[in-house]
Amino acid sequence: QVHLVESGGGLVQAGGSLRLSCAASGRAFSSSTLGWFLQAPGKEREFVAAISSSGGRSNYADSVKGRFTISRDNAKNTVYLQMNSLKPEDTAVYYCAAKVGGTVFSPRYDYWGQGTQVTVSS
Repeated sequence: QVHLVESGGGLVQAGGSLRLSCAASGRAFSSSTLGWFLQAPGKEREFVAAISSSGGRSNYADSVKGRFTISRDNAKNTVYLQMNSLKPEDTAVYYCAAKVGGTVFSPRYDYWGQGTQVTVSS
């Protein structure tokens, strides 16, 4: 079982940066693949980035490659999403997710956080 709580969202101007954090509780964290997803108003939730349990592998959606970086600190049970060069179209609720097993490429996740709002103004 993994419990996830996101933080770090807010309002930022286009071109700015934000770092999202996701704190996890549960013994499975260090063996879990972790991901970030977003859901814009009126749209389905979509994949943003994922990182393997060791941190050695990652995967990104094409729309964020070169702008966003996912990382994790297993000692702190936390996963991060550094978001640079933000665009108005990045505005969404961002969710942290976790799964035990699987890869950074598989879409299934078992545990989800409540989400944090990111708003990028033009």
